[in-house]
Parts: sequence; structure tokens; C-alpha cells
Amino acid sequence: MKQIINLKNIITKRRIHLLIFLPIILVFILLLLQFTYYSTQLISSKTKITSLSVSESNLKKKLAKVEKDLLDLKNQDQYKRNEELQANIQKIETTYKKTITSYEKLLDIKTQLKNTTKFDDLFAQSISYLSQRNYASGDATLNNLNKLIDDEKAKIQASFVIPVAATQSNSPPSSGYSRQSVNSDIGTYLVDIIAADLNSARVIVDTASESDCANDCPVLSLGDYVSRNGAFAGVNGAYFCPAEYPSCAGRTNSFDTLLMNKNKTYFNSENNKYSSVPLIYFSGSSAGVRGQSLDWGRDTGVDMVLANQGLLLSGGNISFGGDGDPKKGSKGSRSFVGNKGTIAYIGVVHNATVAESAHALKALGLENALNLDSGGSTALWSGGYKAGPGRNLPNAILFVRK
Repeated sequence: MKQIINLKNIITKRRIHLLIFLPIILVFILLLLQFTYYSTQLISSKTKITSLSVSESNLKKKLAKVEKDLLDLKNQDQYKRNEELQANIQKIETTYKKTITSYEKLLDIKTQLKNTTKFDDLFAQSISYLSQRNYASGDATLNNLNKLIDDEKAKIQASFVIPVAATQSNSPPSSGYSRQSVNSDIGTYLVDIIAADLNSARVIVDTASESDCANDCPVLSLGDYVSRNGAFAGVNGAYFCPAEYPSCAGRTNSFDTLLMNKNKTYFNSENNKYSSVPLIYFSGSSAGVRGQSLDWGRDTGVDMVLANQGLLLSGGNISFGGDGDPKKGSKGSRSFVGNKGTIAYIGVVHNATVAESAHALKALGLENALNLDSGGSTALWSGGYKAGPGRNLPNAILFVRK
């Protein structure tokens, strides 16, 4: 019995101890769990940091490799070859443009000189250099050619002498053809001029094409235009793109200014709705000019309309003083069409710039005048060629009897 009582006492004491230490054990377990959790999180964070460091290092290595690959590519033959190709293309484009310009200058000087062998040889030499890709020598030869041509032109201009037989007069003829020496406020000029009374004659424009033409356009000589219209006089017409000019490839013998021919057909009407190119018109016994083609409608009641650069005289006043175009600013034969009252005039001012020709025509007392094409296109007819015949033309201005 006593043993049973002792056993109960022992159990009771142990329960008391258990109740006392149980909370402590639970707290310890909780602390242990928290420690384990945070330790795990810390290890995970360290792992991530290590992983990020490795990734950053790998990215830097990859970036360095890409930079090296790019540098290697630039140093490869193919890259250098492309760079060289690009440079060669630039050289070819530059020398091609200069070659075209030089060739067209050579064509122009051929209309003034009988013997151009030295120029022809230099041009052939430049082509030979360029075919060998010797751009430096080719360029130098072209520069020399251009200088020699310019020097020759200067000599021609300086040696030009007005013929003694030319009449010294500032009064234009009332009819027919006259060659005369005209004293202007800036110098003396030789002028071939043809007059027609609008009361008995009409001014018309004839075209080799029946309508707009953009390339490979038909052309005729001034003599052919005169013959097929029964005209008694004629002059070359507006600027156009000659077939022999390489720069005219794809638009040979075309012109882009406004024109109404003898059949009342307007040419280049669409692309001249907003054009600032001036024009001249003849209607019955009167004539007039417009400073811009855009100011002109499409009136078919007049006899002719022709636009070209530039307007020399308007109302007796000089309208053109130069525009920076070297071709207009060089001396040569300058064709024109104009009027003074009821008298129409066509002709050529010799050895003059376009601006100088305006002064010569003002000195003659013309009221209105328009510059026409010149150079190798210059042609004037009155019972035969008085200037020219020049190259074949897509259009021409004619005097015909009423």
C-alpha cells in the first residue's frame, strides 16, 4: 500500500515538472524553427547573390566577345572590301559627272573651232585613265582640258571683231533682214535681225512632234521648218536636251517649257501650271509677254505662245540681269524673239551674254524680247542661213505671210 502511495507521489511531481517545463520546451522549439527559417532564407539570398554575380560576369564576358567579334569583322577583308567599294563608287560618280561636263563643253567648243584635236586627245587620255581606275590622273587631265577650253573661249571672245560691212545703227529695220552694229550703254554688239510687219505676217511656232514628247523626240533643221511652212524667215526655238549630250540620256531632244504650236496644241501644259518661266505670245497685230507661265491660261485664240529663260525686255525695260547660270553668263551667240509695236523681230546678238543681249535689244528700241536657245542650236534664216544651221530642233519660230 505504501508503495502505491509513493508511486502516486512520484507521478504527481513529474506532472508538475512537465507542466513547468512544457512552455519552455515549446518556446525553444519555436525559436529553433525561426532560426532554421532565417538560416534557410540567408543561404537562399547568398545563393541568389552569387548567381547574379556569376550572370553579370557572364554578360560582361559575352559583351566583350561581341565587341571583339565586331572589331574582327571590321578588320576582315570583306568589310575592308566594302569600304573600298564605297570609296570607289564615290570616285566613279564624281569623275563621271566631271567627264560629262567636260564632254559637253568639248561639244560646244567644236561649234566655234574647226580643229579641236588637242582637246579630243586630252579627253581620250582622261577616259583611258578612268578606265584604269587612275582617278587622280583622270581628274587632273579633265581639269587641264576644262582650263584649255575656257582659255580658248576667252581667246575667241577677245578676238571677235564686228565686220566693217555691218551697218552702224541703233534703229531696227522695219522689214526684212539687217546686220548691224549696235551701241548700247555697256558696249557695242553685232546683231543679225529680221523684221516682219504683223499686219501682213504672222508669227507661229512649228514642232516636229504633234504632241508632248519626253524622250527620243523628232527634230528637224530650221531650213526644213521654213520649207514645210512656206515661211520667209525663222529662228531656233526654246531650250531643249540635245541627243549628243550624255546628260540628256532618257530625255533626248525633249523640252519642258510651255508652248502652243501652229495647230493650237499646247505642249507641256501639265508641268507648267505653276511655272515661273517667262513667255512671249503673238496674236494678230500685237504681242506681249508674261513674267511667269503660271499667269497664262491655255488660250488658243492667239497665233503662238512660247516660254523660255529668260525674259530680256518687258515694256521697253530690261528684265534680265543674270541668274548665276554659267552658260547664260558666258559670251556666245544669243537668239531672241521680240516686238516693237506691230513689228515682230527675230535675230541673234553675237559675242554676248544673255544679260548683255538685253542691253543691245534695249538700245535697238524693242519693247518686249525673250531669250531663246543658243550655242550649237543657234540658227537664223532669211532666204538662207544667216547664222547656223546648228543642230536639228524640236521646235522653231517662223514668220509666215497672212
